[in-house]
Amino acid sequence: MLLLRRTGVHIYLSRSRCAGLELTQTLAPKPLFSSLASSPSLSIWRRKKEMGKEGIFVVQQMKRLASLPSSSASARLDQFMRSHVSRLLRTDLLAVLAEFQRQDLIVLSMKIYGVVRKEIWYRPDMYFYRDMLFTLARNKKLKEARQVWSDLKSEEVQLDQHTYGDLVRAFCDGGLIDFAMELYDDMRGSPDPPLSLPFRVILKGLVPYPEIRERVKQEFLDLFPHMVIYDSPEDLLDDDNDERI
Repeated sequence: MLLLRRTGVHIYLSRSRCAGLELTQTLAPKPLFSSLASSPSLSIWRRKKEMGKEGIFVVQQMKRLASLPSSSASARLDQFMRSHVSRLLRTDLLAVLAEFQRQDLIVLSMKIYGVVRKEIWYRPDMYFYRDMLFTLARNKKLKEARQVWSDLKSEEVQLDQHTYGDLVRAFCDGGLIDFAMELYDDMRGSPDPPLSLPFRVILKGLVPYPEIRERVKQEFLDLFPHMVIYDSPEDLLDDDNDERI
């Protein structure tokens, strides 16, 4: 037996009970105070991007300089970037890029994209390239998309199957079908095992391109022979019209 004195009251506990209490305290789970947002393993491109005063100032000034009609506008913009953008903290720089992407300001997005890739803290990341390519697909910018894709390949960034599917669909929707199929062919050569959902996403984007869609559909059925694809109402309507003719 153990005698414990606490505020004048004597408490008697057996040694076995004390050992049990100690073991319980040892095995009790520790509270988790860290969230996913603060986890170092979470990609910086997936974290919420909050912009400070410096970032807001940079966005306003870059938009103003880019809108100037004078021939010296480009030089003034480059000078401003050297004097102000280069001093931005990482969080502000990423927030500025996200804001330009949100506003579909392609020229400014590409300039900040180039700055980010030169930062000492920069590490190649799938989400960084994914967001940039989505922006370019939405705005039908083929030349810039090829440049970003070339950068992605040179840095050996690997895309997952779902990202491939979403990007192919985005470029199909943007009318850049040739580039979309280049991404599709790259997806087919990926070392990751194929998944059915990305194919379904792609097939939906290929509705305006029936011949290409039929080829992709057949490749899907070869990979997943036990699955069924329901043709879209648009395709069925086209078939009915052909029969009437």
